[in-house]
Amino acid sequence: MYVRFWELFILAVGLSMDAFAVSICKGLSIRGLMPRHAVTVGLWFGAFQALMPAIGWLLGASFADMIASVDHWIAFVLLSLIGGNMIREALSGDEEDCDPSLAPLTMLLLAVATSIDALAVGVTFAFLRVDILPAVALIGVCTFVISAAGVKIGNVFGARYKSKAELFGGAVLVLIGLKILLEHLELLPF
Repeated sequence: MYVRFWELFILAVGLSMDAFAVSICKGLSIRGLMPRHAVTVGLWFGAFQALMPAIGWLLGASFADMIASVDHWIAFVLLSLIGGNMIREALSGDEEDCDPSLAPLTMLLLAVATSIDALAVGVTFAFLRVDILPAVALIGVCTFVISAAGVKIGNVFGARYKSKAELFGGAVLVLIGLKILLEHLELLPF
């Protein structure tokens, strides 16, 4: 099964929603926002959202042939779990503390935390035979742009869109997982 560009783009946007939510929080907490703040956040999140699926793809590629008969189920379960968790977090109502720090250690921890789901998606890429370099580049660029915009949105509008972003991202991942499963079971006409 080959993943089309528009599907990959929607997946990239869905994956970036955790980073977008944290970026809104950063923008909310930074006083005297400058363009370099948005670029810094975007670079950290974009780089890790690109790196993690590449690592996941390498891990998945090493055993993809052994489980080819159930790869669609694995993709469905992983994407549904990740998306379901994002939806649960969005609906929980728990508010995270907004820390204005852009120190390397702070950003490293946030970048890793918001990109763990991309690692699992990378594993599914190995099963779906995704051309990994353009895929991770697209994910990284989308996350950079969306995160940088999130900093500005958070600074201007506050936390109004944070939970909606997580809810949207989770729903996208679940729907993509379902689409992969239904296509493999030949229940979708396209």
